[in-house]
Amino acid sequence: MANSGHLQIRIFLPHEILMEQPVMKVTAESKQGVFCLLPHHIDCLAILVPGIVSLITEQGNECFVAVDEGILVKCGPEVRISTRNAVQGTDLGSLKQQVDQIFRQIDEKERLTRSALAQLEASLARYFSRL
Repeated sequence: MANSGHLQIRIFLPHEILMEQPVMKVTAESKQGVFCLLPHHIDCLAILVPGIVSLITEQGNECFVAVDEGILVKCGPEVRISTRNAVQGTDLGSLKQQVDQIFRQIDEKERLTRSALAQLEASLARYFSRL
């Protein structure tokens, strides 16, 4: 639990917790626009759009997390973000390179999946046409 005056952020991915640390400020973007959360902000829920979540750590350093669509819940000092994909970085230049590389990998996996699905559908069609 974070000290008063701090937020405890947790970023959940489907297979792991990407980040869990105390922060002083969270800036994110929802469908309604960019917003900032400070420790005594009212509790809220936001649907995140793909973008950058900016965090100010207890030491005053800024770090960034590129997130896919997701849900942000702020309840008391806890801020929880659940998203399908996220990448953490300390500067926007290297974060952009990491995101580009990961998206290319995801695109390639999705292309291979669509190809395998098309082959499966064709095999099923051939099987049923023989019946």
